[in-house]
Amino acid sequence: MPLLFPSSVRLAFGAALLALAPLTLSAQGLLSGTPATTVVQSEQARAELLAHAPDGVSAGKPVWVGLQITHAPEWHTYWKNSGDSGLPTELRWTLPTGVVAGDIAWPTPRKFPIGNLANYGYDGTVVLPVPLTVSPDFKGSHLDVQLDASWLVCRKECIPEEGRFALRIPVQGSTALNGAAFDASFQAAPKDQTAQDSRAEPAPSVLKVALNGLPGAWRGQKLEFFPELPGVIEPGAAWTQGWSGERWSAEVPLSPHRTDSPARFALVVAPAAPPGHGPGSAGVRIDLPVQGNWPTAAAPPAAVPAALQAALAENAASAVANKTGASALTLGAALAGALLGGLILNLMPCVFPVLAIKITSFAKQADDRRGLRINGVAYTLGVVLSFLALGGLLLALRAGGEELGWGFQLQSPAVVAALAALFTLIGLNLAGLFEFGRMLPSGVANLQAKNRTTDAFLTGVLATAIASPCTAPFMGASLGLAIALPTEQALAVFAMLGLGMALPYLLASWVPAVARALPKPGAWMDSLRRFMAFPMFATVVWLVWVLGQQSGIDGAAALLMLLVVLALLVWSLGLSGKGRKAIAGLSLLGLVWLGWAIGPNVTRVQSATAIGASVATSVDGVSWQPWSPQAQADLVAQGRPVFVDFTAAWCVTCQYNKRSALADNAVLKNFAAKNVALLRADWTRRDPEVTAALAQLGRNGVPVYAIYKNGQPIQLLSELLSVQEVLEALAPL
Repeated sequence: MPLLFPSSVRLAFGAALLALAPLTLSAQGLLSGTPATTVVQSEQARAELLAHAPDGVSAGKPVWVGLQITHAPEWHTYWKNSGDSGLPTELRWTLPTGVVAGDIAWPTPRKFPIGNLANYGYDGTVVLPVPLTVSPDFKGSHLDVQLDASWLVCRKECIPEEGRFALRIPVQGSTALNGAAFDASFQAAPKDQTAQDSRAEPAPSVLKVALNGLPGAWRGQKLEFFPELPGVIEPGAAWTQGWSGERWSAEVPLSPHRTDSPARFALVVAPAAPPGHGPGSAGVRIDLPVQGNWPTAAAPPAAVPAALQAALAENAASAVANKTGASALTLGAALAGALLGGLILNLMPCVFPVLAIKITSFAKQADDRRGLRINGVAYTLGVVLSFLALGGLLLALRAGGEELGWGFQLQSPAVVAALAALFTLIGLNLAGLFEFGRMLPSGVANLQAKNRTTDAFLTGVLATAIASPCTAPFMGASLGLAIALPTEQALAVFAMLGLGMALPYLLASWVPAVARALPKPGAWMDSLRRFMAFPMFATVVWLVWVLGQQSGIDGAAALLMLLVVLALLVWSLGLSGKGRKAIAGLSLLGLVWLGWAIGPNVTRVQSATAIGASVATSVDGVSWQPWSPQAQADLVAQGRPVFVDFTAAWCVTCQYNKRSALADNAVLKNFAAKNVALLRADWTRRDPEVTAALAQLGRNGVPVYAIYKNGQPIQLLSELLSVQEVLEALAPL
């Protein structure tokens, strides 16, 4: 009985094209399909780019974009005038021709007293909206928005943060999902009011302000005072205010360090904000004329001496040189880690079915030293080029603004289903249900039998497809660094990963003793072939389970039905006589009809709420909760240690760790004793928040295990966990 591997791999690879086609379509969809939102998450704040275009995108229609910042408890960011300290949030836009961004429509801020100082800003959740003006010159089916933002988030300490965001707004239809968030910001924005007979009058040490026409409901209330120009008053100093009928007046101390003497003085006044979070109470903005002369301003800061400027420039150049040297060292470590990680990939369970392919190949070519070496090189090329192709696609998609990581193709239900179909065909062939030679013209069958080199190359491609969900030890840090490197260096890391995976087979093909150590070809090869059908079918079971996590039980059931009819079709193609045409024709029609009727269930992704749920453990009071940036930030702010499991259903290593070290009773009891909160970040489907969190850890794939504790550096564990490692990590908590 003829063997599928290696002689028929080239023909079986026709089915692999079915798996690669959805991957290509998925890549196109990522670049030109639904809008993508980038989220930047830290322990202090979560920032997200939002859009609001209720009437679509066209000239004269309202189009808003905005940065939404959700602060962890006790943290805040700043208004356009930050007060005594801090920095305002900065937004820098990149927009297509015909679209112009306006200024931030700042909501009314709050006042944050700090001793004898005070700052102006926001806590809780705030949206900083920006209007977009669309001219008739704008053309396109989508409006692509890119934002580079920077903000300072403070509690007692301050942390500068930044992010790069990308968003795609469809021109047709309504984009109003975030309408409530924008409406809340619009309602909190101060209303412009003319100065009328209101005025500002400088005195030797204070600024006297008199305002008329304020809302009647404010009379008798204490108001907050927010000047738009920084450095003129002392925000934290004591000041006086009062009402005289409809007229509100105040005297605010001037700053002794004031350098500006403006002719007009714009300010916002608002009722004192009640306790809570978010913007302050909606205020009134008035641009006041200044009457009288300002006191003499302080001298401007002295210029930096030329000698000091030269010294600073020299230090900067030295820092760049040191950074370049450090990058070279880091690249070398990444290449070494990728090579070692690729070697370890051969021991991962998802790569096990490939072992039979190479064993039978070595056994059949034991006496053909030249052919064995050529096939070893061809297999290596197949692996390395496939890793380069996957790495190149990943880098291209990320350059296009997508938040993706290693194993991204398995976040698509279509790709998972295609791989399940491919492995079903391979398993059926290994089990002897059908033979490719009987399904093809004799000339084609004879041709494929003579092209072992091509078969070896395609076996390498297949091995990469099987191995891509796995992240072996040492791979995580290398892949995390790779995406931040220049393209050429990043591709070198991916190539080294492929070389590491192929290296054992390449070396074995050049050492004849390895092939001679195997038994001579005989009946054992047929038994091994049929035995290896079962690991293939087990892989199919795993893929169906992965699809069930993405598309639900209906999607998994639909895929199983399609696979049954696919098996009937390939079996019927191996028949002879009139029965072949009849049964094969009916099977093909049935497969097409089922694909139309229930196929959409396979690719329909179920909602996040259907997937995320609390998972109990064997220890009372210890359970895994769904991860979110806010949940993590809240728990850390409460002082609890947080253990985050970044995982995915398609990651075999993740599932092994979940059922071994993370399910161990001693580990779970230690979690309970240390009051550790357990969060599970599910990356089975595309999730920009999880991708952003991984990037902040310097990782680009799963599994990743991180321990967060307030006041301590983040602790990362290895990809392949042991009970001892987890217990040692928990000991200092």
